[in-house]
Amino acid sequence: MSKPKVILFDAVGTLFGVKGSVGEVYSAIAQEFGVQVEPKLLDQAFHDTFKKTVPLAFPGAKWVEIPEKEYNWWQAIAKATFAQAGVLEDFQDFPAFFNRLYGYFATPDPWEIYPDILPSLEKWRYERIELGIISNFDSRIHSVLDGLDLKKFFQSITISSSCGVAKPNPKIFTKALEKHQCSPSQAWFIGDSLENDYRGAKAAGLRPFLLQR
Repeated sequence: MSKPKVILFDAVGTLFGVKGSVGEVYSAIAQEFGVQVEPKLLDQAFHDTFKKTVPLAFPGAKWVEIPEKEYNWWQAIAKATFAQAGVLEDFQDFPAFFNRLYGYFATPDPWEIYPDILPSLEKWRYERIELGIISNFDSRIHSVLDGLDLKKFFQSITISSSCGVAKPNPKIFTKALEKHQCSPSQAWFIGDSLENDYRGAKAAGLRPFLLQR
């Protein structure tokens, strides 16, 4: 197997993940606002809602509009999650709760780096392979990567919310490769989603690797 010029990665579920579960985080912060709900119930509701939601991408949006659009996209998911769990009406001030929740996920506190990641990134950096990220995430990824001390490894970060297209669309892979002036045949992509990562990268001509956590 020839050494690639560039290795691109998915972010959440590949490089780092939520400590415990999304439901546990949602439940703990809801409790701060006087709302009691089982973490498992919230976790299932979140994943059900997330699967049904359109991708986090805003074609044609102006750069200055994107932060508000990201915020509203996630707030809709949070509302639907708590509605499915049957406790949405228990909040006296849901916007205040969501503002706290959204800000918390911009910090490193709810996240953990998988144990195989740092040795791998160090090895590839030592071998002078360019590294980048392609993620269906929002602009908070920059503060999360900073907080986890991961940003130093990556020469590029390409996110769906700012480039107007989401994985598995091949265009997001092309946009990322342009930053490295790299052809698809010279690049690998590592991710944990069969559809978004493996099949998306393969369709774009990259060598895909499916990571099964």
